[in-house]
Amino acid sequence: MIQIKTSEEIEMMRESALIVSKTLGMLAKEVKPGVSTLYLDKLAEDFIRSEGAIPGFLGLYDFPNTLCMSPNAQVVHGIPNKNLLIEGDIISIDCGAKKNGFYGDHAYTFAVGEIATATKKLLDVTRASLYVGIREFKAGNRVGDVGYAIQKFTEDHGYGVVRELVGHGLGREMHEDPEMPNYGKRGKGKKFVEGMVVAIEPMTNLGTHKIKQHSDGWTITTLDNQPSAHFEHDIAILNGKPELLSTFKYVHDALGIVTNEEDEFRQ
Repeated sequence: MIQIKTSEEIEMMRESALIVSKTLGMLAKEVKPGVSTLYLDKLAEDFIRSEGAIPGFLGLYDFPNTLCMSPNAQVVHGIPNKNLLIEGDIISIDCGAKKNGFYGDHAYTFAVGEIATATKKLLDVTRASLYVGIREFKAGNRVGDVGYAIQKFTEDHGYGVVRELVGHGLGREMHEDPEMPNYGKRGKGKKFVEGMVVAIEPMTNLGTHKIKQHSDGWTITTLDNQPSAHFEHDIAILNGKPELLSTFKYVHDALGIVTNEEDEFRQ
């Protein structure tokens, strides 16, 4: 059942989402060769708690850490460890925070130093596909409209769109209705209405869309061991249109990236 949020609840969700956005912005300055994902995980936990929130992933479904840290061929749900990042890696950082009873859930894939041209293009296209999907999240459209838009955009670039892992509704629970696949058919699925809040999160593979789960019960990698990228935003429908509750501004400020890609989703 879809939980429609009041304007007051959406503002509380915006606060949680922005804590996650600020956490990712803080981490952007720390992602570099020679740093362990476990070190980054500790930084994130301390920062989230300093903002008066609690880590949204820690203990959720028994997940052991604050961040899902997924390098290179890992798609999502990677567990932080003592392994050091090296030049040329990419790392998806997925982060959650809970404050005032509501979750924020937000992800960004970072380059570790200089990365291969083909990998950089994968990151750029995946991030762009996120906004292609968000554009379709408006009153009167349906789940399939978002999924179709993301799938067409990414597959037109020759990439594989992960099927088994999807975005989701967001609120007092980390995962609420509706599921938000990154593939689909126009006009199919649940209809979007005012007050809905979802997390849209394209997961795009350089090669095949197929994945495999590892014996730790969490880590998921591409079947062909090629890189995977993951970007995620929290979005509400306000005045019939999509409005971002999260932002990549803090990440981009830290990395010196200038873009207006979020402007159309601010009211």
